[in-house]
Amino acid sequence: MMTCCSKTVCKGCDHANNLREVTMMLKSTCPFCREPTPSTDEQCDKQMMERIAVNDPVAMRLWGREQYKKGNYQSAFEYYTKAAELGDVDAHFRLAFLYHHEHGVEKDYGKFVHHLEEAAIGGHPGTRCRLGYIERISDRTERAVKHFIIAATQGDDYSIKLLMDVFKNGMVKKEDLAAALRAHQAAVDATKSPQREVAEEFYRNRPVL
Repeated sequence: MMTCCSKTVCKGCDHANNLREVTMMLKSTCPFCREPTPSTDEQCDKQMMERIAVNDPVAMRLWGREQYKKGNYQSAFEYYTKAAELGDVDAHFRLAFLYHHEHGVEKDYGKFVHHLEEAAIGGHPGTRCRLGYIERISDRTERAVKHFIIAATQGDDYSIKLLMDVFKNGMVKKEDLAAALRAHQAAVDATKSPQREVAEEFYRNRPVL
């Protein structure tokens, strides 16, 4: 994630951009807004706080994540809450995690499920799968299957395993499973590119200094 503008670049594009800068002897800049790339943690933090000051929900969520890593659960909760109010989907997922594990807030199953639902509606595949699992253990298999199928079409791997389990128990139609498998493969294929393969090969073979 670029701290200057809160945009995310994949490894493939990031690696391709780095190669371009090196071969053309260019200064390292953000591929989106062209701001100079920060060289220290202090500069990154300064940029992130500038984004937070203008109500950037992504920056708020990421700052909350940093607070969580430090054990500042209450501060993490506050930043996640602000980010969620501004529409950040992943912030809802992280709030659900806090309510489930009683980190910085009292354990609250209702709020845990609420934030999972908000994240799932926003397109968070892992959260959709978790909702399906909750429905499954609550013996609401039909609703669980719907969640698993949606998660599978978003590329979630674990949802496929759960769909296979309910299929073995005769609780999902063969054609529905086949359609979910095709959609899952299409979603996975959409994440692949020559640039990403080159980047993966580079980082896999890079010597450890």
